[in-house]
Amino acid sequence: MPQVPPPPSRTDSLPNSASPVPNSTPTPPVPALPSQAARRGINSTRKSRPRSGHFSAYSPSSRRGAPASQKMSAAAEAVSGQNADNPAVQNFEAKTHWKDSFKVLHQLYESQEMCDVEICVGKKSFKCHRVVLACASLYFRAMFKSEMAESRQDVVTIQDLDEDAMGMLVEFAYTARVKITTETVQPLLFAASILQIECVAEACANFMKSHLHPSNCIEVHNFAELHNRQELMRMTDEYILDHFTEVTETEEFLKISVTMLTKYASSELLNVDEETQVYEAIMQWIKHDLDQRHKHLSQLIAAVRLPLLSMTYLMETVEKEELVRKNLECRDFLDEAKYFQMSQVSLVPDVSISVRTRPRKSYAGVLFCVGGRGATGDPFKTVECYDPRKNRWFQVAEMNVRRRHVGVCSANGMLYAVGGHDGNEHLNSGEVFNPKTNKWKSIAPMGTLRRGLALASLGGPIYAVGGLDDTTCFNTVERYDPGNDGWTFVASMLTPRGGVGLTALKGHLYAIGGNDGVSSLDKCERYDPFLNKWGPVTCMHKRRAGSGCAVLDGYIYVVGGFDDSSPLDSVERFDPKTNEWTLVGNMTTCRGGVGLGSLGRRLYAVGGHDSFNYLNSVEAYEPDSNSWESVKHIQQFRAGAGVAFCSCLPRFLRQHSTRNTAEHLQCV
Repeated sequence: MPQVPPPPSRTDSLPNSASPVPNSTPTPPVPALPSQAARRGINSTRKSRPRSGHFSAYSPSSRRGAPASQKMSAAAEAVSGQNADNPAVQNFEAKTHWKDSFKVLHQLYESQEMCDVEICVGKKSFKCHRVVLACASLYFRAMFKSEMAESRQDVVTIQDLDEDAMGMLVEFAYTARVKITTETVQPLLFAASILQIECVAEACANFMKSHLHPSNCIEVHNFAELHNRQELMRMTDEYILDHFTEVTETEEFLKISVTMLTKYASSELLNVDEETQVYEAIMQWIKHDLDQRHKHLSQLIAAVRLPLLSMTYLMETVEKEELVRKNLECRDFLDEAKYFQMSQVSLVPDVSISVRTRPRKSYAGVLFCVGGRGATGDPFKTVECYDPRKNRWFQVAEMNVRRRHVGVCSANGMLYAVGGHDGNEHLNSGEVFNPKTNKWKSIAPMGTLRRGLALASLGGPIYAVGGLDDTTCFNTVERYDPGNDGWTFVASMLTPRGGVGLTALKGHLYAIGGNDGVSSLDKCERYDPFLNKWGPVTCMHKRRAGSGCAVLDGYIYVVGGFDDSSPLDSVERFDPKTNEWTLVGNMTTCRGGVGLGSLGRRLYAVGGHDSFNYLNSVEAYEPDSNSWESVKHIQQFRAGAGVAFCSCLPRFLRQHSTRNTAEHLQCV
């Protein structure tokens, strides 16, 4: 390779006044950068070759056989590059440099070399490097950068930390590794919090979350509260609420503070099967230390939803409890509960709705969305269930038969689906779903093939009302007796109604709207089962068929549906005391063929059709604010589905629902 000519001697370019000093050591010549021409001339005697890639002459393929000492290291080669703007500049980054440096620092720490500070905790001391501690810990960084005396001391003593935890954190500062165990996690989290090594503190908190158990969750919560670990507190709160009955069986529960117990007993999210579990847990806690805790009785009983206990339990258990009898406030709560129970069977006037009369989400029941159809036109067999506590829809067992425009209701904790259309013909068949077994079973068929019917339970029997086939809208009504699995006809409605809405309220059935074969209806009528007779009630403000109907707080609500051509977003409320309809807040979306159910103190409008698309959206109505809001969507786009509330426990359904619904859901 041609050699680059040496640069001129430094003295050749100096002016006379800058000649070297006699007898001084000559300054070594500074090599000058070669000119552009000289740089280009490096290979000037060779034929130019096309460039392929960066410095192809130095690629591994062109340097076979070169001594190892002449090869670039793999690490350097992987990260070296050429500046595109200036080929004489190279950007280099050693990816492993920081790891290599910390390995050396760790070796210096282990050999106690170049250490400049000694940390004393308990009976142990740790000779370290200030800069390493400052890199890992905000606490040490602030200490060493401040004007504190410790910033200048060779020995720093830290009080109230576990010495083993301190050793683990010093080791972490050098290695970025720490071993967390059930024995070390609490002192380690405490020390990491004090020293402000947040990544270790967070790792400890996550470890504790993953090891929560009914026997330790209260202790973990107290520890998290002491050290202000907000996320860990939130997680333990959720765990205790979710496993409340198991927690009440532990020794730790008897040590819980009255503040914590009141908070959990008051929560809407408390996971219990029935309110008796809350009452009995509170009495157990009170009696564990009666002398000190009896003063908290009324505060805790106020958190129990006594009105939701059965009259039998109220009379035979609560009223006979001496502590309750002796407490005036508790007696008032008991009277409120008994009065509410009597109002449910119309023995006394209705009582006002309060928090204590509202079921908790764990036993408030669920909503089912059954059958329907989507854009392909094929009816569905699928059934979705909404768990309000988990705020999610999940699939349960499919029906035996595809059904659109199906009649659906619940009775005695069971779900009934009757009639409809299977894509080929109208149906008179029916089936019943048992949430405890997650299975459907056929029931006796109706006397009439019909779709667009409505179903409701009144007392024990179930009523199938109206509907239509391809030629006729029906006014006929059939009654099903679950005890003998048989249908009988009862008095027909005054008006034929296909796509009718139906609800049961205060011992009567209300048939609402529908289509008589000519137009959508605003007419409504009421059925008295004792007289076996239908009579008219006030007309709605809007004509509608395919609407959703449900009862909430003693009112009948009707949402959406179709007038003669278009889906509606309007909502009406009927007051049976005044026999009047009132328009209330509109839904956010027009919905024909919509399902409606009440759960807790909310209405849920599910699916439907908006003139352009089948919907999977769901919106909920809050009567207090008279407004609707979008909530968790169903999984399938569907209209003409049946929606019904069922009083079963969501956890039974979650246990059975192990199928991956995404595999068999059809996007329509």
